[in-house]
Amino acid sequence: MGGGALTLTGGSSGSGDRGDRRRGMREIASFIALNRFGLGAAPGDEAHVAGDPRGWLQAQITPDPRYPLVYARRRSSADILHAIFSARQEGAEARAAAIRRAFRREYNPAMVARLRLMIASDTPFVDRMTLFWSNHFTLSTTRRVSAPAIPAYEREAIRPHIFGRFSDMLRAVISHPCMLIYLDNVASAGPNSPVGRRQIRRRGTAQTLNENLAREVLELHTLGVTGGYTQADIIALAKALSGWGHGGMDADEGETEGHGGFAFLPRYHEPGAKTVLGRRYEEAGVAEGMAILDDLARHPATAQHIATKLVRHFVADDPPAAAVAQIATVFRDSDGDLGAVSRALINLDAAWVDPLAKVKSPIDYVLSVHRASERIRATRADLFVPLQALGQLPFSAPSPQGWGDTAADWIAPESLMRRIEWARGFAATLPATRHPEPFLEAVIGPVASAETRTWVRRAPSHDAALALIFASPEFQRR
Repeated sequence: MGGGALTLTGGSSGSGDRGDRRRGMREIASFIALNRFGLGAAPGDEAHVAGDPRGWLQAQITPDPRYPLVYARRRSSADILHAIFSARQEGAEARAAAIRRAFRREYNPAMVARLRLMIASDTPFVDRMTLFWSNHFTLSTTRRVSAPAIPAYEREAIRPHIFGRFSDMLRAVISHPCMLIYLDNVASAGPNSPVGRRQIRRRGTAQTLNENLAREVLELHTLGVTGGYTQADIIALAKALSGWGHGGMDADEGETEGHGGFAFLPRYHEPGAKTVLGRRYEEAGVAEGMAILDDLARHPATAQHIATKLVRHFVADDPPAAAVAQIATVFRDSDGDLGAVSRALINLDAAWVDPLAKVKSPIDYVLSVHRASERIRATRADLFVPLQALGQLPFSAPSPQGWGDTAADWIAPESLMRRIEWARGFAATLPATRHPEPFLEAVIGPVASAETRTWVRRAPSHDAALALIFASPEFQRR
């Protein structure tokens, strides 16, 4: 099968064959809904989806797609960062201890809870979109000072906006302390700001501005690398974003508490008007940067960039131009309404043609194995060990570009062998009451090839049969 489109038609044109074809198409549509748009099928899921896969997905698009209260009520990023910033005043050792404590008490439990919720979720399209946008606005635990607050960042800046306005998500993300720390905006001062002038006097250097955040906003978050911006636009945006930081940064002004929330620091901000993409923005403090972000969110290049990424994720590694144009049009015409964009994605006919067009990333794969097995009480080791071995530990992307989204990023002989080895070990932990052939029907039945069915039927043991299902090309794809 190897990812090619399934043939649903046979040689006869009788009414019985037409009924079989319609039934087969419905089953494949359910498979796509559960795997392409969701996070994998669990036994019994098909019954909830059958008859109206697109409607099942559309029903998950709500104005307020927040996490369950048991997870949403975890400590805020501001509280987590406040504890770390406060410890910093006591010295490097105290800060390091506070970071370790925050990882132990906040990050690790939150990550396990997050992944467990996705395994047990009955709204997996919401979770997939959360993963997509978290990757688009990626953060990394390499910034240790803010890393323990990253799950809270996702709860606060990403999840509430996945079906809202893109401009609202962009504002929430770029003003979040975790993003400001990750992309070094806290180290940026306008050259003509009070802090910048002081740094120039003390260091003898004219470079006080850090362009990292501005560059990634333009290149990765909005316009895309071919979006038509220049180095002058990067510098102007960096100046507009100078002064965006967090509590405790401006100790010279008497602010020593170190609260973990967003703070606009006028002493770091470059004064004067800025021109970005040919438009002049008058000096307006924090509102100046927000206005630029709003205009970037509405730029046609942003619509094209976002549409390309979404179609690549939900249709094919090589996004069809017609599908990209359709999604970009909805993005522009709806003023970046991600609920409307999500509905348009579901209604893309191209997304429902080939049920095996996409290779599962490691997190897709590990979550879908756990969902199929109904292992909802997975431990940290159950989740983190395979994700690390398969190369996609959460919030550990090698660059601000995030994780790749094509088969070439995830499937090579060595990585495939690691998946198979893990699947073999995982299958050995499942109860003997899990019968392989009904299990196959529940999780990959509509797309299972005759070859896969034969291998599973001839497997020498129960464990081996389940491992073969998890290792099959049909299970590896979505």
